[in-house]
This record gives sequence, C-alpha cells and structure tokens, in this order.
Amino acid sequence: MSRTDNGADPRTTRSLRTAPPTRRGVLAAGAGAGAAALLGATGAATEAQAAPAPAPTPAAAPASPADLSPYASYWFPDSLPHGAPGPGITWRSLKQWAPEADPDLAYNTATVPLAPRFTPVPPNAGARRGQARISSLVSFGPTAQNPSQGSATADHYALTHWAYLDELVFWGGSSGEGIVLAPNAPVVDAAHRHGVPVLGNIFLPPVAYGGDLQWTRDLVQRDALGRFPIAEKLVQVARTYGFDGWFVNAETDGGDSSLAARMREFLRALRAAGAPYGLRITWYDAMNSTGRVGWQGALNQLNQEFFEDRAGRVADTVFVDFRWTPQTLADSAALAGRLGRSRHELWAALDMESNGWNSNVRWDAIIPRDRDHVVSFGFYRPEWTRNHLTDRSPGAFHRADDRFWTGESLDPAHPAPEGTWRAPATAVADRSTITALPFACAFNTGHGERWYEDGKVTSDTPWNHLGLQDRLPGRRWVVETSGARPSVTLDFAKAWRGGSSLLVSGPLSAPAVIGLHCTRLPLTGSTALELVHATEAGSVTVEVGVATREPAAPGEPVPYTWLKAPVQGSGQGGWRTSRVGLPALAGRTAYGLAVRITARGNRAVSWRLGALSVRDDTARRRPAAPSALTVDASAQQDGKASVRLSWRRAAGPVRHYELYRLLPDGARRFLGGTCGTALHLPAVNRAGREPAAAFEVRAVDELYAASAPAGTTLPWS
Repeated sequence: MSRTDNGADPRTTRSLRTAPPTRRGVLAAGAGAGAAALLGATGAATEAQAAPAPAPTPAAAPASPADLSPYASYWFPDSLPHGAPGPGITWRSLKQWAPEADPDLAYNTATVPLAPRFTPVPPNAGARRGQARISSLVSFGPTAQNPSQGSATADHYALTHWAYLDELVFWGGSSGEGIVLAPNAPVVDAAHRHGVPVLGNIFLPPVAYGGDLQWTRDLVQRDALGRFPIAEKLVQVARTYGFDGWFVNAETDGGDSSLAARMREFLRALRAAGAPYGLRITWYDAMNSTGRVGWQGALNQLNQEFFEDRAGRVADTVFVDFRWTPQTLADSAALAGRLGRSRHELWAALDMESNGWNSNVRWDAIIPRDRDHVVSFGFYRPEWTRNHLTDRSPGAFHRADDRFWTGESLDPAHPAPEGTWRAPATAVADRSTITALPFACAFNTGHGERWYEDGKVTSDTPWNHLGLQDRLPGRRWVVETSGARPSVTLDFAKAWRGGSSLLVSGPLSAPAVIGLHCTRLPLTGSTALELVHATEAGSVTVEVGVATREPAAPGEPVPYTWLKAPVQGSGQGGWRTSRVGLPALAGRTAYGLAVRITARGNRAVSWRLGALSVRDDTARRRPAAPSALTVDASAQQDGKASVRLSWRRAAGPVRHYELYRLLPDGARRFLGGTCGTALHLPAVNRAGREPAAAFEVRAVDELYAASAPAGTTLPWS
C-alpha cells in the first residue's frame, strides 16, 4: 500500500483535509461506499491531526514544561502500518499490551459500577416501555490525544440525556492512528452512574480510507492452541479499564468466506470470554458471509450468522446500515423473531452528523405511532447538537441538546405538534437509577465556565469532566401550570456546587410544578429532603413534592404530596436552605420528586435550584480520607510545572475525589476532580517565590461532604 513518509495513506489524508465527507456524501458519490463514511468527521479530525500545519510561535512566548498528559488508549490489533506515525500519534499493538506496562492505566480506568435501572410510567402516552431502544455512536474527541480526564474548556459534548440511551459506543479510529479504541474514564463513569453500558470501538477501515485487510486477519488470528489471542486481549482491556464490551465494525473489503467464518468464530470466542463479566458485542452490518463488505441495510441471510447461527447467539445486537428501507426493517424484525431473538436487538442506523433534527428520517418504519415499534434505532454522531452551533457556550449547547432529545416543546409530558423530527422522549420511555439513600443532585452537567463550592467560586478556569456529572432529571423539563409556562434550563452563570444550576425564569401567573427526578427511594421516619435555592428576581414561595405512588397510566399527572419548604438563613451569594422532614411518609417509597413555585405579585421571577438531597437525617460522618498523595512525575520550566499525582483510595463509599492547590495566602483553589485515584495537572504556575507548590486531595461522598485532606508538595527547582 502506497503511503506518505509519515505513515498516513495519501488517499485518506488528501480527501479528509479538503472537505471531510459525511456518510451521506460518500453514499451519494459511491466511492468508498456506504459504511466507509462512518469514518466521517472523526477521521477528518484524527487524520488531519496526523500532519498538522506548523503554527508560528511568537519569539517571546513563555516556554512550557514537557507534556505528561495521559490520553485515551488506541491500538492496532497486532501489526502496525508501514512508515512512521504523524506528530502526536503513537502506534501500539494490542497484542503486546499489558496492564502493568501501561503508564496511563490509572488515568484511563473507570471506577463507577454500572448502576441497575428501572422504567417509571412514561410522562406521555406515546412513549413505549419495553419496545424500541436507542444506541448512540459518539465521537468525544480525536483518536489520538483525546484527554483521559477532561480538559480546561467548557466547549465539550457533555451528554446528559442518558435516560433514553441503552448503549453508548465510543466512536473513532483511523488508519493513520489506531483502529481499536478504549473509552476514556469520564465517559464510562458518567454513563455507568446512569445505568448505560459503554462499548469500545473496533474500526477496520474501508480500503478507500487506508484500510488494510491484514488488520482484519490480525484481529481474528488463532494461536497454536486454536485460541483467539486478540479476543482475550479485548476482554482484558474492557475488564481492566472498566467498560462493557465492543462495537465491531469490519469494513475492509477483499476477504472471502473463510475469513468471514473466522470472524464469526472470533465473535463467538469474544462473547464467550466476556460473558462471565457481562460484556456485550454489537456487530455492524458491513462484512457478510462471503467475506466481502456489502452493506445490507437489513438482517438477512447474508449477515444473520454474525447475529445468531446454528450454535446460538453470536452478537448481542446488530447496527443495521443506513441503507435500510421500511420493508427491509420489517423483514429484519421478522427474521429476528424466527431466530428466537428480539427485534429490538436491531439498531436501525440514523445519520445525525450533518443535519441533526433536520434529517429526513422515515420514523414510521422504526417507531410507528399506531402499532408496535418495528426495531430499535441508533444515532450516528448525535454530537451534532454541539458541533453545528456558532455559539458553543454550555448554555447554548444544552438548549440544543434538550431540543434534540425532548422536542421543540422542551417538555416530554407536553410534546409539540410533530413536524419532521420525532424526539426520543415522545416515543421511548426514560429510565432512572435513583433507588437508594442518600441521594443528591447539584445539577452539575460535567462542564462549566467556573467551579463552585457552597456557592463560592473556587476556580475561574473553564473545565469539562463527565465523571463529575450528577444524576440529572431524566425528563427535561416536565412543567405543569394553568398559567404561562416559565423557562426551565440548566444555567451556568451561577451554581451552588460544580458548574451549573437549575434556573426557572419568566412570568409566573399561576403556580408551576417542575418535575425533577423519578426515584424508588425507601422513606423512613428520619428521612429528610433538602433544597438549596436562591430567588434572584420577584418573590416566590416554594413547596416540595414527593410522589408515593406512580401515575395510573402513561401521560397521567404524577400524584405528588406537597410540603412547605421553610427557608433557613442566607448563604453565600443569596443561597438559602429549605429542609423538609418526611416522617409522615415513613414506610413508603418515593416515586418522584418535584418543586412547586408560586409567585407573589405579578412580577416575572428568576429562581435558581442549586442542590437537592434526600437522606436519613441521622448523625453524619465525614467520609474517610484518601492517603499517600504522591507526585509521580513532574516537568518544570520557567515557573510552570506539568504534574502527575496519585493517591490511595479512601475506605468506604466515595463519589469522587477533588484536588486543590494551597496558595501562600491561605486560599484554596480547585484544580480538578476524578472518580479514580490519579490526576494530571497540565500547568501549575508558581505563586510568587513560594519554595514549593502545595496540593491536597479530598474524598467526596454522595452528599458532597468532603473528607480530611491528604497532602503533598512539589518543590520548585
């Protein structure tokens, strides 16, 4: 294969640097047909990054220390491309990978277990339980140099509508970088907190995108004992890093039926090795039983053996190529039934990359309103909700993302008249993981312009880290009122904790009920509910609602019991606390939580909810402290340091850890957080002439109480 000196395929590099093709563009052109364009903008970003144009450096620019940044892991199955990788790219062989030799392992390991979920009664009659499900293929960053633990920008695809997802695929890969991708820890931790499995990606690229059939053969190779060593490595990676399985996308053409048979055997071996650990496999409709790549747009006789063969289950689900038609989906559903499988184990692919909610989708072929759903569906690149924006501020992103998932009404209980877009919330039931006390939510989305603690800014640096995201309300936003509906948004101008809060604003001519979380919380005589809130305009009274039963049917109102929320004192920035004891509900289960706001007078209101918690109001202990905070590596230059730190896990339950800098004047500055036990700081600046930079790490529990610190220092050289 002809390649440039830096190892990239010249066809790939040239096509992606000019006008990166979308899937639709490639389908129309016919070159690199069909699923070739799954590479899409991900390939564009990664391949273009392989040989970036040199940027001019000002003569007086301050020097930076050596880069110690950890990045999400990516590999080739075994053999590496010819030539040499481009700048910022490391070629690795998965076959040679070993956890003990992985320098970034601690930064890439997810620690939040996959939470069990339940399905509450849907808020509208059109949302179905137990039928279609949703998968999403998302590129959170480039293949190479995708930060392991977030970064110093709020411009990030901070997915929060986990309630409608059944599976997330960490999409990416390219022939110039690597084709086996492990999800980074923040994505997995956030998804697991909401009960969503995350799959790594195996992308065997089309020849037109630099694909080499040798990589397919490497993937399915057998050893002398007949085992599949790469299958065993894939299971080891998923277990070690803490994610849930693999999306297998074999798009390199040129194979034969023997290679297809080997691929099926490989999938069976991968599934068997992963089954004891709950790992799952999604197969993409590309390679068929002839060994050639021929996208079917269906489950049919040419590809069913990768889903189910005579010996039983091969893959857990199939992502059906974009070529589907209403008839091929109906036939696919029927075939799945004849195979003894659920039709909802088939994902009908929907291309969101170019047009998002403006896409032309034949919804009735998948999720008809007047009969049972035909199959499930999968969004390809729903991060369009961020990428298409001119204003990519966090608030603008979440307004767009809410519209994508909920619809133009921004209220799943009151859908707008349907146009061309059928929002997931109008068709698919939401799920929740809130089943145990204590529970708390500070409405933190996992990114922000600043970091707040108890209403006070402790860092004015923009940030993103999905692992710090709260379990947000799944139904955004159900509002019941007989008057004008107020605006309900996640807002980033002010927060109690993290980077955001819930803002209710606008005219309030009648009381407004804002539905919050769906729960299954056992209530006792000592259970208490607490709100932290602030009134910024107008005057309001606040009540809290606790539902001790579910609605009788989908679309029926939630039967809340209303309790007054007396205000206690005044906190930082006008924040006030309201605490409500729930002894009258002891022995019952809380099925839902809400607030009801009533305005005094006719003025518009602006009311902010910073935190909500439900807990047994008994004596609280601070969480146990971590220990042995250590500087593992550092690089210094001109009063700036890049630092890697690690610590020993605290005993007992921990939600996450927070790292701080102690400044000479006694101030404490938030540097970052993680669910794991290691954190990289890319740029620590010397404060004046301090002899050493002082750090401390604290464990944080589910109610955001912080432990005593563990500390260490980094002497300045």
